[in-house]
Amino acid sequence: MGARAGRLLRTFNLENRVDREISKTKPKPAPRHVTTADSAPGAQYISEVNKKNDALLAWLKQVYVKSRDPISQVTVAAELKQAEHVGHRPLKSSLRGDHFLISDITAVPQGKLLIVEALTALNNHKLSPQTWTAEKIAKEYTLDLADAKALTKFFIPFNVKIIPPKSEERKQIKDS
Repeated sequence: MGARAGRLLRTFNLENRVDREISKTKPKPAPRHVTTADSAPGAQYISEVNKKNDALLAWLKQVYVKSRDPISQVTVAAELKQAEHVGHRPLKSSLRGDHFLISDITAVPQGKLLIVEALTALNNHKLSPQTWTAEKIAKEYTLDLADAKALTKFFIPFNVKIIPPKSEERKQIKDS
């Protein structure tokens, strides 16, 4: 109860007391010491910086900049890639989109395959094994003949079989 009474006395006539305090004249701050303003670092150069220099402005008006596009960095990078991919072969197949971050690969070392190329070669072999033999896959993708034979023998692409539902009525458990 004492806290309630104290709060009432503190907040009593609060707005009038605030207005009285705000309307009082404020004391002026003391002036700054002259030597501290002059001894600040760079104080001697402030007047020179703010001054207008007509000679510099005239020189600036005479400046004319003509720019040309430099040699494209893309063409330089492509030439460097061609130089470093001497023992490489270009990609045979690619994926749509950038699902496996393959879009930045431009050449593959000889004797190696990307996953996309391996799946393409296996699918071609599965669909027509007479035309896509191990020898043709080895020649097409610059692989060793033994590796191509092992690829076609041991790696088989998935076979998807869809089993249709039975035409007869399904048996259901009846509630008794």
